[in-house]
Parts: sequence; C-alpha cells; structure tokens
Amino acid sequence: MAGEPQADCLFCKIVTGEVPATIVRETDTTVAFRDINPQAPTHVLVIPKVHYRDAADLAAGDPQAMADVLREAGEVAAQEKVDEHGYRIVFNTGAGAGQTVWHTHAHVLGGRGFNWPPG
Repeated sequence: MAGEPQADCLFCKIVTGEVPATIVRETDTTVAFRDINPQAPTHVLVIPKVHYRDAADLAAGDPQAMADVLREAGEVAAQEKVDEHGYRIVFNTGAGAGQTVWHTHAHVLGGRGFNWPPG
C-alpha cells in the first residue's frame, strides 16, 4: 500500500538501515545519499521515508512529503556547494524515463555543465 514500507524495496531498506548507503543528510521525513553510479561530480538521491512509486504518486498521496523532498534537494545542493553555479533536480518517472527503483527519488546533480534539452 502507498506510504507503507515495502519489503522488496531497496530504498525502503536504506531508510531502515538494512542496506547501507553513504548518507549525506537525514531529516524526520527524508534521507539523502550518494548515488552508487554517479552521473555528475555531485550526484545525491533524496528520498521520502514513506514509500510511493514515483513523484506523481507522492505529490498526490502526500504533498507535504513531496515538499520535504524538494526542500531537502535544495539543502543538499547548498551543502555540496553546487547551488552557486547551478544544479538539476531530476525525477525519473516510469521505465521509459529511466526509473529503475520504484520508490520516489530526486536526483540532485551538479558540479558540471548541463545541456538543454536533457537526455
């Protein structure tokens, strides 16, 4: 069920500490950790502690948790000092967009230039 931890979810296991991660920030509602396959010099994932399949589901089911994820993405950017030169917050939604873990997560990417359009 949405919002509830899922036994087979990698990110739910990171939230509980069952799976280790390099945590850079944690709040009552979010966890931020380094991506194991970074696509930029700074690549941190920010996840809600509640389980929702993707960004749209989180926004509809728990708007405050979505706001918390976005706020923490900004805090991560500041902490990592990429806010001064620009950074991206990316939500991949669906397999066709590159989502591989079915737990909402924001990618905070920075430390290099980015082209437009992305992808």
